[in-house]
Amino acid sequence: MTTKLSQSGVKALGLGAVAGMRSMSAPAVLSHFLSKPAWPPLHTPPFTYLQHSTVATVFKVLALAELITDKLPHVPNRIIPASLVVRTISGAVVGMACSEESGAAKVKGALLGGLGAIAASYAFFYLRRKLVKTTGLPDASIALLEDALAISVGTACMKV
Repeated sequence: MTTKLSQSGVKALGLGAVAGMRSMSAPAVLSHFLSKPAWPPLHTPPFTYLQHSTVATVFKVLALAELITDKLPHVPNRIIPASLVVRTISGAVVGMACSEESGAAKVKGALLGGLGAIAASYAFFYLRRKLVKTTGLPDASIALLEDALAISVGTACMKV
């Protein structure tokens, strides 16, 4: 038996993965799209706040700050427990919001978003480390590529 992942499931999983790469980029991308007039409105609190342009702007500023601080040498690894918890929560929240948008089960969206965040946290932590080692490029260069990928994946997920 084959199962087809719904559009909300794809969004939840994909934005969860973005949260695993950059915890604030996932809610920033989601809120950016939800704040557009053409986007269908959410009616259930607490997700209605994601539709406000001011909230979208705040998330974008936080995401930019994260993109900058990620390049600093003293920033802890994304797979330490505290960081992993934040990324998982970010993924779960955006996953729930994706489910809310489509009327799907919020628990499913939260699980997909959280699992996507955990998987991507580990995958991109080790991929980035391996790329730095094999290419000889500075970590910040690889991090910039990861930034671009996170934003691109998030944007693509919202267009599903």
